[in-house]
Amino acid sequence: MRVMPVAAASACVSLLIDVRGPVGRRVLCSRLGVRSRFRRWRVRVIHDRVAAIDVHKDMVKVAVRVPGEKRGKRRTDVLEYGAFYGVLQEMGRELRRRGATHVVMEASGVYTDPVYYALAELDFEEVMVINPSHAKALKGHKTDARDAIRLLDLYECGLLSGSYVPAPDLREVRDLARYRMKTVQARAQEIQRLQKTLETAGIKLSSVVSDVTGVSAMAMAGALADGERRGAVLADLAVGRMRTREKMADLSMALSGRFTAHHGVMCRLHLDRIRLFGEAVADLDARIAPRVARYAREAELLKTVPGFGDVVVAGWLGAIGPAPHEYFATAQRLASWATLCPGNYMSAKKSKGGRTGDGGAYIKPLLVQAAWAAVRVPGRIQARFNRLVRRFGGARNKGAAKRAIIAIAHTLLKIAYQVLKAGAPYADLGAGFYDTRESAQARQDYLVRQLQKLNPGCVVTITPPEAA
Repeated sequence: MRVMPVAAASACVSLLIDVRGPVGRRVLCSRLGVRSRFRRWRVRVIHDRVAAIDVHKDMVKVAVRVPGEKRGKRRTDVLEYGAFYGVLQEMGRELRRRGATHVVMEASGVYTDPVYYALAELDFEEVMVINPSHAKALKGHKTDARDAIRLLDLYECGLLSGSYVPAPDLREVRDLARYRMKTVQARAQEIQRLQKTLETAGIKLSSVVSDVTGVSAMAMAGALADGERRGAVLADLAVGRMRTREKMADLSMALSGRFTAHHGVMCRLHLDRIRLFGEAVADLDARIAPRVARYAREAELLKTVPGFGDVVVAGWLGAIGPAPHEYFATAQRLASWATLCPGNYMSAKKSKGGRTGDGGAYIKPLLVQAAWAAVRVPGRIQARFNRLVRRFGGARNKGAAKRAIIAIAHTLLKIAYQVLKAGAPYADLGAGFYDTRESAQARQDYLVRQLQKLNPGCVVTITPPEAA
């Protein structure tokens, strides 16, 4: 059987199916009359009463398909509703009155949420949200009504798979974790602006201190903004390990520049913003913690994975949930969803690239962050990272470490998946795992096991040359 893709321009459900017998003779199929230059054959309908919704900001286009008055006939109606929540609730009740049991819609960002939850309040058997790329229209054949009908055509035959939609309590964690990430990014931007202002004024503070947001550096920047210009006085604000003779001399020179009143105003603005963003991050952490505590067991299991701290665990629970195996059959599918695996772009047996996709805008950076933390700890993850760096070109190759860290993030995702699925904490295999696995004894044991599988019940004896 040869199955061609669904004809997107058709308003009826049809596939190009060429069914031939053993000698090439066409076997019996039920033909569907459609105006086309191809021969079309009826496809089995899985859902008899379906509705498809094309979501927009100010309106939604709804297509409803139910059995017709005559046997074998189906009736399709196209309706339009406003996007106000009360109107969406009335739309859901109207769909139930018409007998619809299954509803599908394309993901349209924040505009999908009100529609989804208005329908989730009713007793539909399934409300599915799909990736728009799975039902994309042909160019020149796109209208709102056709989009809704095309979704009907695909959905009623079971040709669409739903996207992962987190539960309401997990959505709270996801929103707060995402907002925390954006707040941290905004704080980092303000720190960069502060450094730029200091460099413009000839203040080389970042050349002496490792962290511009440290206690000593922030005290010096604050004193500069308040009007202090003497380098020696500013350097005396250093605390801890910075109060060495060499550091104090360098700080005194680095803090002497052409710092004007305008630079002081800009520094004060940046410092205030950095402080506000820091307080916002702390407040978000306090709000996230009790919500993550609802999944204390899963959170503790995830923290056994190298590189996984409170921030990464909260991001994982918000983006993927505490039971990813219920939505993703394998860890490989989860990695594909998070775009942490190589892509495929092959034509005429020629690979034209294998870059990762653009999805996973929030979970991917968190896993990469966890990967950088994990490779600093001696163990199997660090050993794998070093092997990958050598394989990708060595430490001198600038891109080798970046490619290797994406592979490590992929590894951590699979580990976290298996940890949650098995319900057991992660046990590191040790830094010498790969050396042990490739030892002569391990190779011998593997070959013996293969021989025993080929000959069940046999006993394999290895006789050394001396004994022979």
